[in-house]
Amino acid sequence: MAQISAGTDEMKCAASVAAVEEVRDGMIVGLGTGSTARHAIEAIARRIAEGLRIEPVATSHATADFAASLGIPVRDFASFAAIDLAIDGVDEIDPALRAIKGAGGAMLREKIVATAATRMLAVADSSKLAEQLGNRPVPIEILPFAQAFVEHRVRDLGGEPALRRTMAETPFVTDQANFVLDAHFASIEAPGALAAALDACPGILAHGLFLTEIDALYVAGHDGVSRRERQPREPK
Repeated sequence: MAQISAGTDEMKCAASVAAVEEVRDGMIVGLGTGSTARHAIEAIARRIAEGLRIEPVATSHATADFAASLGIPVRDFASFAAIDLAIDGVDEIDPALRAIKGAGGAMLREKIVATAATRMLAVADSSKLAEQLGNRPVPIEILPFAQAFVEHRVRDLGGEPALRRTMAETPFVTDQANFVLDAHFASIEAPGALAAALDACPGILAHGLFLTEIDALYVAGHDGVSRRERQPREPK
């Protein structure tokens, strides 16, 4: 295993390059959102320049714009019922490959694309590894109409919600014109129960608990890149 002596960004790049090796000619590939996903998109662009032929779809406008700037023609996901492979970063991930995602504000689209994918790859540096989820807030995309109602429900579940804001202190708005609550939980001992409770709350459109979607994790540390696999998902 090759040593990686540089910092976090170099680790993200190394893990992304390793994950992109799974991309094959003819695949429909979901491109994630965020700083780690950008490294994967750059690696895909290099492979396309070498002759790789794929149909990429994007999980956000920002991702689509970045891919286009690298010469990657992105297709509209609305035309696809299923895709072959999705590659994205994570905010935090445990040994069972259960993750928190959504720091980039695209968790609704990311969850749809991840669920539609036959195989979902998570990419991370070693700082994102956790024995138990809960060190990072759980992003929750909500209808603005339901903000106070959802905040109350989140508090009932033991969380402390904070409306995500921009640098200008205005509410952060997703590509779907929704708001995001970043919910801090002291501990997430039963992530499945929490995910089910959030799923059942009207006004919540998506949350950042990705508990079953991830099939493999490519993680980079100073000792190099390793891959961790989970048991195959049930057929969709």
